[in-house]
Amino acid sequence: MALIVVVDDDETIRTLIAAALRFEGYEVLEADNGATGLALVRKHRPDLVVSDVNMPVMNGFAMLQTLRADSAIQATPVILLTSLQERENVRSGMSSGADDYLIKPLVFDELREATATQLNKQLMRQFAQANAVETALTAALKEQQARLSRLYENRLLAELSDKWPSAESAEDDNKLAHATVLFVDVVNFPALSEKLTSTELSTVVRQFYNHAGDTVYLFGAHHMQFVGEGLLAVFTGSADTDTVNCSLRATRAALGLINSAHRVQGFMASHFPDRALPCFEVCVGLNSGAVTLAKLLDPLRGKSQILPVGDTVSTSLLLQKHAYQAGWKIAASAALLDEVTVSVKTGRRKQFSLPGRSSAVDGVELLGLSS
Repeated sequence: MALIVVVDDDETIRTLIAAALRFEGYEVLEADNGATGLALVRKHRPDLVVSDVNMPVMNGFAMLQTLRADSAIQATPVILLTSLQERENVRSGMSSGADDYLIKPLVFDELREATATQLNKQLMRQFAQANAVETALTAALKEQQARLSRLYENRLLAELSDKWPSAESAEDDNKLAHATVLFVDVVNFPALSEKLTSTELSTVVRQFYNHAGDTVYLFGAHHMQFVGEGLLAVFTGSADTDTVNCSLRATRAALGLINSAHRVQGFMASHFPDRALPCFEVCVGLNSGAVTLAKLLDPLRGKSQILPVGDTVSTSLLLQKHAYQAGWKIAASAALLDEVTVSVKTGRRKQFSLPGRSSAVDGVELLGLSS
């Protein structure tokens, strides 16, 4: 029987959460602040912690930082509970090592699903650690995948000349040795523009990007900007722990963007019920590697702006484009998959060619998080 520590200063909410988890068959210990919750974790070594953010004595963020700094308990999965108004804390929490977050007021189906996911991941990690042969084989396969990833990236087009201008790196450019790039685009924008007025289309697209901006922000994007009808986000690993690397946070953000598109489809159905509108569809490309945040001067306004450039960015754009043509929702490079392979479910694989070049990129269809 899995043991879960629930931490929340609101007795009513804490009691409801504990009751719901006990109904699912879990053993539950309760605490009304972060300090008490941390003491329970150290004493009982639970399988999971479900914690509120805003609490007296020690808040959830401080408890999370202390837990991750303690080698004896740092691997304990943590789910944060927060309201939409507390997203700054959520972003800090995710970057500092939270494994998931849930928005208040809680939907207990979401709590049950998130709990089961984290506990299943714990079982998978324990099994892998207990099986030395499997661990060695996995390490060898990951090393081979990394070599293939580097091979593909070394052959990739240096830049997409139509979107990413070639320029020598300036001294004040921010060079990121490792980052994850996410590019999402409204793939059927032309079809929607034929059926909706400019005002209606603006309302629909704004619905999506309001959700998209929050999703990317919550999962700790280092930089984001609009590119045409698309959104480009760069995730870095400078503040990550081993439990939540930048590639996994970017993957979770990508899955959140697909869910956001489904919500927008519902919005369209309720606001334009009698219109034969095409479905609202988005597609995401994900890739990991070196990225340069180039500082460019806008000659019209005399101000500088940041533009992400490099092979990693170009490949992310290409993956998004080819994924849509292949009928995929999310396409990831082999380089990214190498970093999240235990945590995700994958589908089809395909080599996508680069326009005008003989080299190709190995693409993998991402379907969701592994249970």
